[in-house]
Amino acid sequence: MANDTGTNDTSAQSDRLVLLVLCAAQFMVALDFSVLNVALPVLGADLGMSRSALPWAVTAFALPSGGFLLLFGRVGDLYGRRRLFLTGLALFGAASLLATLAWDPASFLTGRALQGLGAAAIVPTGMSLLTTTFPEGPARDRALGISGTLLSLGFTVGMVSGGVLTDVLGWRSTMALLAVFALLVLPLAAALLPESRTPERPRLDLPGAITVTGGLLALIHALSTAADRGFAHPDVIVTLIAGVASLTAFGVVESRARTPLVSLPMLRRRTVAWGNLGGLVTFSMMSTVLFVLTLYLQDVLGLSAFETGLVFGVQGVLSTVAGTFIPRVIGRVGARRALVGSLAGQGALTAALLGLNTHPWSVWLATAAVSLAGMCHLGAIISYGLTVTSGVPDGEQGLATGLVTSTQQLGATIGIPLLGALATTSDALLPGIRTVLALNAAIVTATAVLVGLGLRPGRTASGPVETESLGAR
Repeated sequence: MANDTGTNDTSAQSDRLVLLVLCAAQFMVALDFSVLNVALPVLGADLGMSRSALPWAVTAFALPSGGFLLLFGRVGDLYGRRRLFLTGLALFGAASLLATLAWDPASFLTGRALQGLGAAAIVPTGMSLLTTTFPEGPARDRALGISGTLLSLGFTVGMVSGGVLTDVLGWRSTMALLAVFALLVLPLAAALLPESRTPERPRLDLPGAITVTGGLLALIHALSTAADRGFAHPDVIVTLIAGVASLTAFGVVESRARTPLVSLPMLRRRTVAWGNLGGLVTFSMMSTVLFVLTLYLQDVLGLSAFETGLVFGVQGVLSTVAGTFIPRVIGRVGARRALVGSLAGQGALTAALLGLNTHPWSVWLATAAVSLAGMCHLGAIISYGLTVTSGVPDGEQGLATGLVTSTQQLGATIGIPLLGALATTSDALLPGIRTVLALNAAIVTATAVLVGLGLRPGRTASGPVETESLGAR
């Protein structure tokens, strides 16, 4: 008995160390999404990048990080998640060093693109290592809760630290921070992470990999550049058509493949379809709120970049606190109810931001509403991840988590082009911001209703909604 107790304690400690490493890597990638944003004007002046070229500092990362997620998630399933995770970390660190030492726009954008490729390997394999290490139940709820909290916190810390580092040490310090982070996490991951892959090794579906990766790359490129050029620009239209055509071809290829990259029965599962819809909306709409709120705080209220970062810092602190109890709440009420409730709360708090005006005291409304909305957003992140991955065999966890992370990346990419332009093209900024917030709140609220209906207990999967996995524990 004492021997069993000692073994269990050792196993629990090992799992905690694995979780620490995986969450550190997720935090690092989340940091990369936002740490450079406030440094873009300084970076452009230093490297000689034109104002119109600056969005490529973001797009160069977003393209590979979103386009290769599904492929790398499946490659990890087949050939080893740990191996691909470590490769991604090494590539991310080397790319961050290249971006730190960049001598012209081409070298910098190359570093950013390689960072994105490394992130595309880290995120789905890290998520699948987490879900295969922690079985369904309270342990996985807690693990995903911690991971989701650090994902949200990393984005917020990036916004605050990016401004401080740029002011004190220059823009290159933001990239150097990521290189050091990767250098610290890599040896820990190599020492602590177990290998994990499917028992069998079917052939990789190469036609499926090419069509889905090409489709995602085209779609993300079109949506990323639409904010600058507009959806009517010929390049955006052509790229959108190419992306849709490639993804349509992917569906045809997968329906005929012997060993498809994506299991079509999985995509027909209600938990996967409706869960990912909830994830897509919570990410796209929250990124839009942060974008227009940044415009409001700086251009309407006249706050500095650092002061704006502090407002979002409050959101990060509250999200960290919420991460300690949200998984327990989800365990009690079930992932389905938690997802619907979180989306409804995010929609209501976004609607509360319609009360913003030109009075300086509005900063308190902005801080309170966006912080509470951020807590609801965190609840949606955790519960939709649980919804999508529940009941999925270990051999397909990389694919399931690849879908989850692809949804996150696509959501973070499409929100600002779709709605953010309404604020920047309006004759008066504040009315434009209110229009965006009103549409945002309506979309999130409508999605809460649709997801609630789509995941009603007792519906069949194609899908059964697994009531045990999604219900209260």
